[in-house]
Amino acid sequence: MISQQFIKNLPFDNQNYQLVEYPDFFSPNHDKKVTVKDLGQKFATINSFFYDYLREYHIPCAYIKKYEKNSLMFVKFQQLPFVVKILNAADKRTAKLFSIKEGADLNLPVFEFHVGDSKNSIVSESHLISFDLCTNENLRIINRICSKVNAVLKSFFERRNETIGEVTCSFGKFESKIYLIDDFTPLSLKIFPNEENNTNNWVDPYNLDTSSKMRKYTDHLHNITNS
Repeated sequence: MISQQFIKNLPFDNQNYQLVEYPDFFSPNHDKKVTVKDLGQKFATINSFFYDYLREYHIPCAYIKKYEKNSLMFVKFQQLPFVVKILNAADKRTAKLFSIKEGADLNLPVFEFHVGDSKNSIVSESHLISFDLCTNENLRIINRICSKVNAVLKSFFERRNETIGEVTCSFGKFESKIYLIDDFTPLSLKIFPNEENNTNNWVDPYNLDTSSKMRKYTDHLHNITNS
């Protein structure tokens, strides 16, 4: 979910557009910030690539264009207060809950709805509707968008001998329409090499807790989007 501190008004047309700036640091936990050189620029480039790619498949994105080296221009959306985590492989929680191997492929993608960023943030669709966080109709639209995003990204990475284990999507409203607003950075995309790939330089995307690991994984995604 886009932090409000990184959403900035443009010097023109503040009624309709805004900037999202990507900083040169990330937070592996609430009490720590880790700086990585040019991280914001690479995050913006990766995000910009996937927004442009998804729009080719008529997926509604609030993204307009890359504005500066570490900033993207969006329509001035109202962010919805939850995210959708799409699982194609079992994460640690799912593996433990259903007694399967962590990383095992799932027969069908699993959609998890999360409010906040605590360990107990997962909620049901009925929670979202009951607490007026989303209407039933908008939730149907969001689920359709998530299904299409997942299918498009799975195909994209499969052609590059990679598997997408997880992606987290955020949504916003602009002029009563639902748009995809976030996020295709290394913080959201969990990519794994297929068996025929050389895995010597592989970095676990669930364990990006140092500047070296984040730089390495970010460069991997950056290279994919520039190949």
